[in-house]
Amino acid sequence: MNKKYLVFAIVAVFALMVSACGPSAPSSVTNNYAAPEALRTLNVSGVGIVYLTPDIAYITIGVNTQRDNAADAVDENKTQTAAVIQAIKDAGVEDKDIRTNNFSIWSNPQYDEFGQLSGKVNYVVDNTVNVTVRDIDKLGDLLDAAISAGANSIYSIQFDVEDKTEAQKEARAQAVEDAKTEAAELAETSGLTLGEIQNVSYYESGITPYFYGGKGGGGGAMESAAVPIQPGQLAVSVTVNLTYVIE
Repeated sequence: MNKKYLVFAIVAVFALMVSACGPSAPSSVTNNYAAPEALRTLNVSGVGIVYLTPDIAYITIGVNTQRDNAADAVDENKTQTAAVIQAIKDAGVEDKDIRTNNFSIWSNPQYDEFGQLSGKVNYVVDNTVNVTVRDIDKLGDLLDAAISAGANSIYSIQFDVEDKTEAQKEARAQAVEDAKTEAAELAETSGLTLGEIQNVSYYESGITPYFYGGKGGGGGAMESAAVPIQPGQLAVSVTVNLTYVIE
């Protein structure tokens, strides 16, 4: 009986020691470290815009042919397209700046005056090329030459600036200065003191292209003056966001 009591006493002491060494309940924990004070910040945005004069243009020129026979439509389109491409080259465009982007042929069922299928079918062939024009002063003359050679579709003219590196740098610098000025004015008005910049982010919207869309008739008599083209100006825009610590 004494041995059993001794064993029980030893077990009870061991259990007491384990409970004493175990983690205390969360409610009894005392936090000796205060949470860091949240920084007060000021967020501002600045915009920089640089205007540029275009020095390059991208145009899409096409030849569309319709005939009752598919082979005839293809043959005529090939001859007409070859003449247009040669006219583009003669206007000073290099081979590397002329790229075919579409050649397609499809059937076009014909309808009678009552809107019913007549049983006749036309075949349509479309061939378009993308052309990079590096001397935009000659763009009007190039369009005249292409149309005279047989082009009957001018899908678009997109003006651009080939190298925008310096303009982007200038726009970013303008945006940063604009944001700093805004932050200083807001701090002065609010009676605050600006600290260090904690975060910088920016967004470049790129250059906004100018598009011209239209159709030209091929093979007709042309006026003596070149097609009037106004490239205008393009804008490189950058937005910068700054986050300041304020006191």
